[in-house]
Amino acid sequence: MNKPEVTIIIPNYMTPEMTRLCMRLLRKHTDLDRAKVIVVDNDSNDASLEYLRSLAWIKLIERHDIAGETASEMHARALDLALKEVDTPLVLVMHTDTLVSNDLWLDFLINRLLADDKIAGVGSWKLEKLTAGKKIGKKIEDFFRRLFGRKVKTEEKYLRSHCALYRTELIRAHTNGFFDGDTAGHSLHNMLVARGYEMQFIEAEELSKFLNHLNHATMILNPQLGGTRTSKPAARRRLQRQLDALDYRNILADDSLDRS
Repeated sequence: MNKPEVTIIIPNYMTPEMTRLCMRLLRKHTDLDRAKVIVVDNDSNDASLEYLRSLAWIKLIERHDIAGETASEMHARALDLALKEVDTPLVLVMHTDTLVSNDLWLDFLINRLLADDKIAGVGSWKLEKLTAGKKIGKKIEDFFRRLFGRKVKTEEKYLRSHCALYRTELIRAHTNGFFDGDTAGHSLHNMLVARGYEMQFIEAEELSKFLNHLNHATMILNPQLGGTRTSKPAARRRLQRQLDALDYRNILADDSLDRS
């Protein structure tokens, strides 16, 4: 049997149905002879932690929170805690609302990373596909900003932790890990670029053939949590369509995916 190539790290915090859906889709579409899975629970003390404790095919780390830490700090510290356990040449970080949909997802990412020795990481900046209306709206906004001499809004892009695959040895040799007071992955990205490595972005349209980051989908699966981003009917319908495309009801009903 070959040694695993990649360790998948997933932080978890109080999203019972989303966690169950994420793990079952991961199990369905991943060859566990090739990948190890580490889940770090951030002191959830809820049904999601009970569920994770039942999974024999993952390594579960139960992390206790630190007084006063922010959600961003909690997430980054969880990634670093798991990173200490990684003994594979590649490490992939993702969120519980990143949902795998294609058996070839790992091959796709690994092939992109290993295409050149100078590539240290591959992944996405934003995985949500913009609608045609939003793209047009952004172009109009930028046009009028330039017309009136105002600065066009730009964002510094870095591989974000909802889906990013790295060479483990380069993280350890050239970065401070995921937590250094910045958003998880931001400083790490810049340090690797400063060392002359390439960080390759994959467009949402391409990556969505293999997985999707359904930001705020928790509000569909757990409506009692509320939330303003999905309060509009159109936003909820969009998320519902994406979940339906994943056959999420049958996945949530199939507990055979929990077994090794």
